[in-house]
Amino acid sequence: MSLIDKIQSKHAKIGVIGLGYVGLPLAVEKAKVGFHVIGFDIQQKRVDLVNQGINYIGDVVEDELRTLVQEKRIQATTDYSLMADVDVVAICVPTPLDDYQQPDISYVKTSAESIALQLRPGMLVVLESTTYPGTTEEVVKPILESTGLVCGQDFHLAYSPERVDPGNKHFNTKNTPKVVGGITAGCTEVAAALYEQVLEGKVHTVSSPAVAEMEKILENTFRNINIALANEMAILCDRMGIDVWEVIDAAKTKPYGFMAFYPGPGLGGHCIPVDPWYLTWKAREYNYHTRLIEIAGEINNSMPEFVVERIGHMLNEEAKPIKHSKVLLLGVAYKKDIDDYRESPILDIMEILERKGACVRFSDPHIPGFSYRGKRFEGISLTDEAISAADIVVITTDHSSFDYEMIGQNAKLIFDTRNAMKDVPVSNKLYRL
Repeated sequence: MSLIDKIQSKHAKIGVIGLGYVGLPLAVEKAKVGFHVIGFDIQQKRVDLVNQGINYIGDVVEDELRTLVQEKRIQATTDYSLMADVDVVAICVPTPLDDYQQPDISYVKTSAESIALQLRPGMLVVLESTTYPGTTEEVVKPILESTGLVCGQDFHLAYSPERVDPGNKHFNTKNTPKVVGGITAGCTEVAAALYEQVLEGKVHTVSSPAVAEMEKILENTFRNINIALANEMAILCDRMGIDVWEVIDAAKTKPYGFMAFYPGPGLGGHCIPVDPWYLTWKAREYNYHTRLIEIAGEINNSMPEFVVERIGHMLNEEAKPIKHSKVLLLGVAYKKDIDDYRESPILDIMEILERKGACVRFSDPHIPGFSYRGKRFEGISLTDEAISAADIVVITTDHSSFDYEMIGQNAKLIFDTRNAMKDVPVSNKLYRL
């Protein structure tokens, strides 16, 4: 039986390396349509939680995970030798930046090496981790071919970028269109057949892994640059005494040629603030300087400083210095209604405020506490007393569960960086980004 036949009949056994924000939802979707899935992860805690049917990712329904575990459709392990039992492997591991803003693809390399130990004829390997153009062909393929097996002849290799948007109420792993590019046309065909069996979204095939890798970078660079434009407009509008939110609302009435992006306290998450730097790094190989991308990054990275500067001006208007002022930050997550604070700009805002001597506290309904740079931070309950005790309340994440009317009634001073208080009555002073 060919691999495509195995996939279409759901007899193929699937392996997913990395059970994080990308890997676990993907593993669950594959198991839900009838595949037997083995999840591989180096973190024993994650493995234990999955095997107990306990979910730790927002986009996964715990009841579904529990049922799949009970039905033995999905299992997790730290034993990579079990990869010998699978027909398809998806690599969904982190690809962070190092201290020099260069891609760290050590997790991808380690995953490929683990697969190579168990690689056999007929297998399909798909890289899903976001990375720079060329990774699949220049890094993963040579590792797999070091076994003596030939890509496109003995095994299949493709790239299909993840498109997970944590907290999105409309699009998820299941219904988001998928892009697939294989080393050969045959590799593309097999990989596309897999996703067509799993997902409701359309599968769009491209001519090579490099095209698929580049399109993913383009997606997030597009957002990065447009958010930088919105942030720069916010800075300029502040100096000119113009409401940037009203400007954007007016601009988006145009039915063509404009797409609304909004300013904020900075960029967070593992994608938008990180991915464009993969391309910047790769471009040097071609003697090209990605000026626009780097400038956008500088603007977005400067927003926490701008927010703190604005806080200082607001407190100054109340005859209070930042030092010893009580600052209450509402939200630590990098976007609304999720518990993910990776690369969150609010962490930088907290650090800068504390460095300036402010007494900083935070409240986040999704993040009761967290550790950052060796220090533990505990959140507080959002009560009338907590709000009224603060010299300034800063809305840093616009979670839906915040009681904005209560905030408006009790806060002495509010700085809204998300325009969450747009239609909420406020008893005292309200400033917006």
